[in-house]
Amino acid sequence: MSEIVFLYVTAPNAETAARIARALIEENLAACVNIHAEMRSVYEWEGKVEIGLETPLIVKTTAAAANAARDRIIALHPYDEPCVAALPVAEEGSSGGFLDWIRRTTKT
Repeated sequence: MSEIVFLYVTAPNAETAARIARALIEENLAACVNIHAEMRSVYEWEGKVEIGLETPLIVKTTAAAANAARDRIIALHPYDEPCVAALPVAEEGSSGGFLDWIRRTTKT
């Protein structure tokens, strides 16, 4: 049985987030992508503190498809170093039917 992974991703805007989400779903690299409201990010980049707006995504996928999903996100993303962080989902405490749906929907 495949492990489930959520990929946390940030995009520069809602349009980029939607483009990434659609590609992942159309290519069966994820079962679902949540696009959240714009948020403010404060970070250091090339020696300077930056403050900007970003759109976060949560990509629901399997561990087997996570690397392919990550690579597709990076290919579609305009940032030099996009945020893509894999977060494992514990079976314990999770809805079994929901996790099974992710497994069935995602190409592994």
